[in-house]
Amino acid sequence: MASDTHALATVEHSPVGSLAHDTRGGISNPVLGMLLFITSEVMFFAGLFAAYFNVRAAAPQWPPVNPETGEAFHLAILPLVGPATVILILSSFTCQMAVWAIRRDDRVGFIRAIAVTFTIGVVFLLMQAADYILLAEEGITLSAGTFGTTYFTLTGFHGAHVFGGAIMLGVVLYRGMAGQFSARHHDAVEAASLYWHFVDVVWILLFSLLYLLPGK
Repeated sequence: MASDTHALATVEHSPVGSLAHDTRGGISNPVLGMLLFITSEVMFFAGLFAAYFNVRAAAPQWPPVNPETGEAFHLAILPLVGPATVILILSSFTCQMAVWAIRRDDRVGFIRAIAVTFTIGVVFLLMQAADYILLAEEGITLSAGTFGTTYFTLTGFHGAHVFGGAIMLGVVLYRGMAGQFSARHHDAVEAASLYWHFVDVVWILLFSLLYLLPGK
């Protein structure tokens, strides 16, 4: 009994034994909340994809004919959509690099990577807006039948999510520059990165569906 009491006292007075017990464990609340939010967004986009496939399957020809030109609607990958897709995919890597950097307490690397990711997000939105202008000149608008409606609904909602993600990244960048994140406290960074990866995956699916899937 005396030896046990001595051992307990030794542990309590050691540097490790004096540390406060970590009661958290598991997934943090910000990350868990983001995962639940992303789950709801997956169901939202699944509904949009289902609506698109339903409209596409019911149409006798897809893409349908543009009544203004008498030719089938055509979505060009170049000069904007293809490069925009490449840089958005690249932003997922820079975002993850920011997460890895803050995990090892490299705040300079973290701020640089988040700044690059934020900039890419803004550039993607500008390129999407420019592409909308080019499409409008070719007669592809929101009112251009089912094709225009489905295209702008899908890409428009995705663009809104990119805008929201850019705001998240901007807030994370601001807080990071203020020194609010460290290797021990960076749950907001993890949550924002999960959302940004989700946005990228959705765009890859949209790009494949709208630009690469053969017509009928």
